[in-house]
Amino acid sequence: MTLEKSADTNLYPNSDQGRRGILVVNLGSPETPHTAAVRRYLNEFLMDPHVLAMPWILRRLIVSAIIVHRPRRTARAYQRIWKDDGSPLVSLTSSVADGIRRESGLPVAMAMRYGKPLVDAAINTLGNVDEVVLMALYPQHADSTRTTTIEKVASALGGKRLLVLPPYYDDPDFLRVFGTHVKKHLPETAEHLLFSYHGLPERHITSADPTKSHCLKTGSCCVTHSMAHATCYRHQCFSTTRAISALIGIDHSQGFQSRLRPGKWLEPSSTQQTIMLARQGVRRLAVVCPGFAVDNLETLEEIGEQLSVTFRKAGGKELILIPALNDTPEWLHVLSQWANGPIDRFQEVSV
Repeated sequence: MTLEKSADTNLYPNSDQGRRGILVVNLGSPETPHTAAVRRYLNEFLMDPHVLAMPWILRRLIVSAIIVHRPRRTARAYQRIWKDDGSPLVSLTSSVADGIRRESGLPVAMAMRYGKPLVDAAINTLGNVDEVVLMALYPQHADSTRTTTIEKVASALGGKRLLVLPPYYDDPDFLRVFGTHVKKHLPETAEHLLFSYHGLPERHITSADPTKSHCLKTGSCCVTHSMAHATCYRHQCFSTTRAISALIGIDHSQGFQSRLRPGKWLEPSSTQQTIMLARQGVRRLAVVCPGFAVDNLETLEEIGEQLSVTFRKAGGKELILIPALNDTPEWLHVLSQWANGPIDRFQEVSV
């Protein structure tokens, strides 16, 4: 599979011809907040070689060990955030897709990379379209999110043309809307703003480096210009943080959350940052998670509940979780404009 910037803006007619469909995809969630469903979900997720990059037999042994006890703990976490309409990630992503459909006038379907709704079924609901625009709701690039989603969709499309929304971590429209959103939800009493991103093993960063000589080679690699930045999750996270913090004007720092297993992961951890800030005297800490387009287990439970407890135990008084963009009208307007954009706005997939 290769990604190419499409240059032909006239080959396919616009949405008024009914030939473009939009597929909105997020990572996934178990069907229910119960141990058996969580075990099925974790097995599918962790067995993806983009998530655990190792030989199949070793991956199978590790995943089998993980899903003995972890599903029970994770199910309890899901139960704390589960809503009447199901998983927040699925219901909020569905609301985003509905909003794009209403505003863009295009056929829009929603799917999860892991779990349901299935990618194949979602594509079928788009009907007779010639091209499908994949809007994967991941602002930054990572093989464990974006690459695996693109491959999954490409394998299910058949003869249709696949266009992919590029990572939008530095897109001016995204930064403008997100910056305004953070300022709106940032309490005046907040003393510090922590940017928390999903963690990745360091080897995910180095393996995605096309030069094999830049990422994590020096302490300044993320601010030293390189073609590696196009696929460097770490660089893209720092880039988003710099842009948003410049609009906010508050003391800030960055961390990485959600470590699955031992090994060298991106530093510093959000937990370490939170404890350090509390010990330095920060009493009211705001946390925002720019890597998540909609709220989910990692924001609502891991940050909103677990990290809040950690902060208070370390001496802090209050942790305020700033919500994800979710289905805010301003964000839906941007996504709808992108959906109706010219073909050269996207990357074309060749399989």
